[in-house]
Amino acid sequence: MSYDENHRDNWHHEPRPRRLRRGPVIVVTAAALTVGGLGGWLAWQADGSGGRAPVGSATTAAKPGSSPTPTPSPTLAPPTPSPAPAKSPTKATGPLAGRVVVVDPGHNPGNFSHTREINRQVDIGTKRKECDTTGTATDAGYREAEFTLDVSRRLRTLLEEQGAQVEFTHDADRPFGPCIDERARFGNEAKADAVVSVHADGSAVGNRGFHVILPDRVKAGAADTSKIVGPSRELGERIAGKFLRATGSSPSNYVGGGTGLDVRGDLGGLNLSTVPKVFIECGNMRDPEDVALLTDPSWRQKAAQGLADGISSYLTR
Repeated sequence: MSYDENHRDNWHHEPRPRRLRRGPVIVVTAAALTVGGLGGWLAWQADGSGGRAPVGSATTAAKPGSSPTPTPSPTLAPPTPSPAPAKSPTKATGPLAGRVVVVDPGHNPGNFSHTREINRQVDIGTKRKECDTTGTATDAGYREAEFTLDVSRRLRTLLEEQGAQVEFTHDADRPFGPCIDERARFGNEAKADAVVSVHADGSAVGNRGFHVILPDRVKAGAADTSKIVGPSRELGERIAGKFLRATGSSPSNYVGGGTGLDVRGDLGGLNLSTVPKVFIECGNMRDPEDVALLTDPSWRQKAAQGLADGISSYLTR
């Protein structure tokens, strides 16, 4: 995400050289784990324990000097429509049938053209922050908003194959946004069983790996995360373990002390959520080694699989 919804650096400006459907909601939260515990829970998570042309009119022969007399076309009775077969109500089947997951693709490709709108301040409980940001991008111009939509769509397919009802906060079907407070309300109103917000970071070269962001315990204004801290942590831990296994990527070497988990209380999308929710930074779009992964469609499919596996593990526990 590379913003804290301005955290760490301001990569939400135009990068250097260029560039809903509805369903269950999943929110992922990251809690701080000790470096020594990484091998334990990550290994446990990784090994799975944890037209036809119109008919023309004919003409009759005419005497010289006279106009041909059209022969009327035969009148055809309209075909009697066959009765439509009765449709059986479709019922999702699979291990996630009946579960609602909300997928939140970070940012929006249109945000770059609507900087005034996304700079509007909104209430996140603890303070006021920008409605949204542009997100980051690779040096070659591949934008975070494009990445998050691609991974999110792949994730939706995988979850629906397991019977889940998947809803998007947006699918690039609006000019910008939604704002961070809207994104939180979306999951709340969907009564999501889980919400996951998909991002990629914009940190310094040499900073590599993924990390899952978990909600901190926050109670201020409209924010009260007390009921979601525990379940969000479990969701986040399961996603981190399955993501590691599916992608082969390492936990972040610059956030979370090697655990792949980071707890934050400054993100409106988490502060205002009343359902289990987490963010995932899939990698660093400013590091060449991570960029090679993030721009590879086959790796993005693995990333989606890791997310789906983590969500499924959480919902079927």
